[in-house]
Formats: sequence, C-alpha cells, structure tokens
Amino acid sequence: MRVLEEFDASTEAVVNPAHVVKPVPGMPRVVVSCFAWETFERMVSGFGGTKIGETREANMVIPVYQTSLKGTPVGMYLSPVGAPACVSTAEEVFAMGAETILLFGTCGVLDSSIGDCSIVIPDRAVRDEGTSYHYMPASDEILVNPRYMDIFTQMLDSLGCHYAVGKTWTCDGIYRETREKVARRKASGCISVEMECSAMAALARFREREVFQFFYAADNLDGETWDIRSLDNGARLDDKDRIAGLAMELAVRVAGVKGKNSMGLSDKTTR
Repeated sequence: MRVLEEFDASTEAVVNPAHVVKPVPGMPRVVVSCFAWETFERMVSGFGGTKIGETREANMVIPVYQTSLKGTPVGMYLSPVGAPACVSTAEEVFAMGAETILLFGTCGVLDSSIGDCSIVIPDRAVRDEGTSYHYMPASDEILVNPRYMDIFTQMLDSLGCHYAVGKTWTCDGIYRETREKVARRKASGCISVEMECSAMAALARFREREVFQFFYAADNLDGETWDIRSLDNGARLDDKDRIAGLAMELAVRVAGVKGKNSMGLSDKTTR
C-alpha cells in the first residue's frame, strides 16, 4: 500500500476548521503572514494592529490582528514553521473569513548568485513534504502563485527591487537536505528550498482560496560549505522590515483588485 497515493477528495473530515474557530465579523479579505516573530512583532507595532481573533496550535496561541493601510483593512498573523502547522493555521484563518493569504518568509538558496535578503518568488514547487498529499493527488510538483504574480513583479520593478522567479523545493526534513538531493533539485531547476510552499499551494487549490507566497533569501546551500548568511531571525531587521512593507503594499493592491472583481470588472493584471 502506498499511503501518499491515498488521496480522499471529500471536503469534510472528522475534525474541520469550523469546529475550532468561528467566522470573525469584519474579517479582512486579505491577510498577511510571516514566520519570523521579530519581524511580525515589528509589523504589528509599525502598522498598528488590533487583535480581532486567535487560532491555536497544540502549544501556542496565535493572535490575529487587523490594521488599516491606505484605507484598506488588512489582517496579520504569525505562521508557525513547518507545513503541517502552517497549513492547519491557514485553514482556521480561512474559516474566520479571510479570502487571500499573502505569506512571506526565509528560504535557502540553491543558486549562490541570489543575494542575501533579496526577493525570491516561486512559480512551481517540488512536493517533498507530506501535508500536500492530503489536499491533492500525488504528483512531483505543483503550480504556485497562479494569481497576482504580475501585480507583485510590476510593483517590485517600479520600486527597483531585485528578485528571482523560479521553482522551489519544499522539504520538511531540514537535516536531510543532503548534497546529492541538493544537486538533484538544482538539476531539476530549483533555485530555493523551504518547508511550506507546496503544502500551502495545495491547500489553496483544495479550499478554492488564494495564497500568494514569496521568500527573502537567507542561507546559501550552493557552495562547498553551508553559509548561514541572514537566516537568524534577528539579522538584518531593517531589510526585513522593508520586505514586510512590500507584503503590506501588495495586500493593498490585491484588495483593490478583489474589490474591482466584486463589482464585475475584469482583472487583466492577474493570471
């Protein structure tokens, strides 16, 4: 029996997100999340977040905040690291009423030419984790960011921000990223490695919600030895603040597109 091929398309499980959380009145349609708690605390402080709800993992409480940016309500929450916890938390945020999650965090790079703290945008992900197989049938890869890619890249171009677009390797065994596996993933076209992307993309497809993900480059695996660079959560905080600002600005633009679409206007800038 091949367990990872036992996909069940039923949308109802024994335990469902609606059993755990209730809809939040006035929940923002667009929510921004990241993984680094230092950066998140600075976001909440800098953008003036007000707590509107919470979700819980087994050993933590995750507050959900709301702020207003350029007159647009935007939600914020801290994602736990790792595909299972990240996805289950996102499930509950969607159950609260969110429609789109914009998620950003660090990635390791498999291409040493990608500079430290520069933006990496995945367009496909290798499914080398287990969570996504509960949300879609088995396959080696999944399409990532089917919408809002053009909006984000155009925004980055207008701001003069350097970025790379390419395939990511989602691997939930951080101490099993062997040299042989790194070489294989590089040969298949991967430029980055992280722990959640393919699972979040599968969740979005299954629940018919939207998830847009981007990374900022941290440690370098493309060398003779591992280079930690800015992987530490407390490193280069000013640069990470600017990256958080990019995510919040994207949230405003995505909310604007969603508002136009709700009025029946076409969206020619998404795909």
